[in-house]
Amino acid sequence: MSGHSKWAKIKRAKGAADAARGQQFTKLIKEISIAARMGGSDPEGNPRLRTAIIKARGANMPKDNIDRAIKKGAGELEGQTYEELTYEARLGEAAILIEVLTDNRNRAAADVRNIISKAGGELAKTGSVSRLLTRKGIITLDGEKYTEDAVMEAALDAGAEDITAADGVIEVTSDPADFEEVAKALEAKSFETLNAEISMIPEAPVALDKDAAGKLMRLVEKLEDNDDVQNVYHNVDVPDDLE
Repeated sequence: MSGHSKWAKIKRAKGAADAARGQQFTKLIKEISIAARMGGSDPEGNPRLRTAIIKARGANMPKDNIDRAIKKGAGELEGQTYEELTYEARLGEAAILIEVLTDNRNRAAADVRNIISKAGGELAKTGSVSRLLTRKGIITLDGEKYTEDAVMEAALDAGAEDITAADGVIEVTSDPADFEEVAKALEAKSFETLNAEISMIPEAPVALDKDAAGKLMRLVEKLEDNDDVQNVYHNVDVPDDLE
């Protein structure tokens, strides 16, 4: 659930291990819970919850897990209360935005600062990174299972902005306002998604050499491995040959 790059997308879509999927489900449950707590348990009247549910379905989360997360967030079942935090950071020329959902603000703040510091980065001024990114709906599908033309036919009519295919992954991009309709259109045509989320992508991607890009991606992985970190976005165009 990291920055917008071919390397990150393929890794997430094609190489997710069971442990990584379990961690992904944990983060999705937190996202659904806080959406339900803030806006109520009815998805029809809670756009944030609708988006979180679409994202969970896109990751093939079981319906029972989704329902329990909604009930916990709405107070119908016992559960933890989460707080939202955002951190902005720099690692050389790379700009990084970190979204946190935590039940312990002090722990999360200390952990995020420590991870960034150990990687040689530093926290940045509020707004200095977020202004470099724009919010987009991103849906990925298995390009070995579906054709780009078939996906395009279903998605464009629903408001998708762009459909691209590379390295066995088809990516559908939309304005956040059209994300839900695009996701519903694909579901109506029985397309199974690998991932569906509203993400942050760079307005003007920065190109780094392989060493610097590798350092960035190691930092992103360290951040994403932290249970309190929900999403990590960056402004780097990661080289295709980065392993």
